[in-house]
Amino acid sequence: MSDPALVFDRRLLRQRRSKACAGMAKAGFLHEEVAARLLERLGDINRPFDSAVALGWDAPHQPLPARHSFYADLSPGRAARMPGPALACDEEWLPLRDDSLSLVISNLALHWVNDLPGTLIQINRALRPDGLFLAAMLGGETLMDLRRALMDAELDLCGGVRPRVSPMADLRDMGGLLQRAGFAMPVVDSDLIEISYGDPLALLHDLRAMGESNVLYDRQKSLWRRDVLMEAMRLYQSRHSNMDGRITARFQILFLTGWAPGPGQPRPKQPGSATRRLADALGSREISIKNSRDP
Repeated sequence: MSDPALVFDRRLLRQRRSKACAGMAKAGFLHEEVAARLLERLGDINRPFDSAVALGWDAPHQPLPARHSFYADLSPGRAARMPGPALACDEEWLPLRDDSLSLVISNLALHWVNDLPGTLIQINRALRPDGLFLAAMLGGETLMDLRRALMDAELDLCGGVRPRVSPMADLRDMGGLLQRAGFAMPVVDSDLIEISYGDPLALLHDLRAMGESNVLYDRQKSLWRRDVLMEAMRLYQSRHSNMDGRITARFQILFLTGWAPGPGQPRPKQPGSATRRLADALGSREISIKNSRDP
């Protein structure tokens, strides 16, 4: 890898997303569920959207509620599954005209982007003033139990851990990234989606079928050693199975909301501009606390 900023192999990601097209009707339940939650949040916003683009939508039965809706995906095959006009494009190089959209929405695509701040800036530029950006991406707590089991097994049997697990965004960092990209009123929150499996191997099968497996540039190119994989599955099953012997896979979904700056938006007041004391508003007594460094 010549460029240290390149974490994910986007070419491999395109190949795996394309290969997964055939099975998405069955394996795409997570994308469908997250798309439904995005649309529910969108429905809480009392305004129409006349022009919208969805990135990595993967929910062919859930069209966007906009007069002119377009869809995009890194994989041409995935783009062809969308519920409207679509194109294949790279989220790192978006072919979107500045000030052209009232809505950009993304469903589980941005966690594979190398330059996430750069992509967010492109999205902000594509939005008209007061346009909305709404996205869902996998967060850092996703599949934590599986990741620990894989690392523990490899460390025990191989004496070290190789890069096989993709890094994911942290909830606390995303608000700052939205602000850096120029979005107004940024909000980041998360949901936890739990899915039950008969055994951990079924979970690994679903991840491959979704096109959500490891695409790190510095990944170990060889397959998992069978003994390491079986030990990891044993650890996962023994640590996290319920009374019925089933395991639960947990996906943390980060929801990002931001607005392109526009007239009439609420703005924070300047420090010192308040006309009333907070203590008066709360009906309480103000106590001055002296800093320990003060004389």
